[in-house]
Amino acid sequence: MSATILVADDDRAIRMVLSQALARLGHDVRLTGNAATLWRWVADGEGDLVITDVIMPDENGLDLIPRIKKLRPDLRIIVMSAQNTLLTAVKAAERGAFEYLPKPFDLRELVNVVERALSNPAGNAPPGADEPEEQLPLIGRSPAMQEVYRAIARLMGTDLTVMITGESGTGKELVARALHDYGKRRAGPFVAINMAAIPRELIESELFGHERGAFTGATARGIGRFEQAKGGTLFLDEIGDMPFEAQTRLLRVLQEGEYTAVGGRTPIRADIRIIAATHRDLSQLIRQGAFREDLFYRLNVAPIRLPPLRERSSDIPALVRHFSTLAAKEGLSAKTFDEAAMERLRRYRWPGNVRELENLLRRIAALYPQETIGVDIVEAELAETAAAPAAEAADGEGLAAAVERHIHDYFVAHKGTLPASGLYDRVLREIERPLIVATLGATRGNQIKAAHLLGLNRNTLRKKIRELDIPVVRGLK
Repeated sequence: MSATILVADDDRAIRMVLSQALARLGHDVRLTGNAATLWRWVADGEGDLVITDVIMPDENGLDLIPRIKKLRPDLRIIVMSAQNTLLTAVKAAERGAFEYLPKPFDLRELVNVVERALSNPAGNAPPGADEPEEQLPLIGRSPAMQEVYRAIARLMGTDLTVMITGESGTGKELVARALHDYGKRRAGPFVAINMAAIPRELIESELFGHERGAFTGATARGIGRFEQAKGGTLFLDEIGDMPFEAQTRLLRVLQEGEYTAVGGRTPIRADIRIIAATHRDLSQLIRQGAFREDLFYRLNVAPIRLPPLRERSSDIPALVRHFSTLAAKEGLSAKTFDEAAMERLRRYRWPGNVRELENLLRRIAALYPQETIGVDIVEAELAETAAAPAAEAADGEGLAAAVERHIHDYFVAHKGTLPASGLYDRVLREIERPLIVATLGATRGNQIKAAHLLGLNRNTLRKKIRELDIPVVRGLK
């Protein structure tokens, strides 16, 4: 289907790339570098689709969207921006954009979005208040986080049930809160319950409430989380730890839209949005018979995967600045990290993800008087943190799992390819350095004790420290 597409971007190279790609599809493409010309074309009734940048010399593209939607509500708008934050994605959706694409964008993806936009009308998203970027719950501009932002922007105006998956410490509750705070139920309560933290025998009462006399000790009517969240959002964290009996009742709520309190007979309408989250592999739990497959499909209507921090290491400097600013606001001393220290933070694998990074930065802010933090401090703190997991891995089982995870991550990062040879030496080198660092941390930098623990000659350990460029804490040998 041929269409007239209006493109507004102050970058001439981007305009030409879009023009060539869209023209090859048979579309008529009109190009401009400013918002004024785009607005004139729209006001004259031209164009079947708009592709606009955010930052232009005469006007912000996001501010132009409401005017376009008011004049021509059926005109689809695709927003591009190098300001790749959650705020940009949310603003674009709130103002009625069909889709938001972060720069640099994948040309094939943009073509797919254009085809969808020309075949599906865009809906108007609900209005929302602007927030300064530093108050946003999610930080990062990596491609992995862009996918999360775009998912939030698409889902915030719906009541679809969302399943958030990700390792511990990645910020699953922050995503749930963002979906609530920017969604149409923002005026209602946000109620969270962690399934792993509630005794199994109390789960159903905690969720659905209970009537007086329903069980021993129920001396009065109890209000459950479903009732507390009425009109808002119920966040079911660690859903993989929900007892099987409670899963059956939850499935019934999702199917019928109502529930009864424990010991009660009167159905209560469930006027809530449900968001679930887990760090566990639910497909494996289903195979083991520990999680209902039909419940999984009811919860997994709109999945969002949160990437581990090691998959978005480019976000670490922004996260460091964010958490350092928060620590300073809480009365701790403000810190900056030199280039070597920041690079070490980027290279660390962060098994505890963003939560581990935040805790590390708070500890450094509290314990060290220096305003500028060097790599020696970072190495010492990371070694202290890694000492316990390293000891657990010494039996071989934990180490095997770590190697397996490392090779899997390498495959993901390199799209399934491995070097032609040398994998054995590569893995040994990458294990050797953190092992020595962790041992030095456990012995407070004492090389004699570290060599003894490792079963190495002291001179061999010193040689490896030099070869692997491992910083040595001053004053310790």
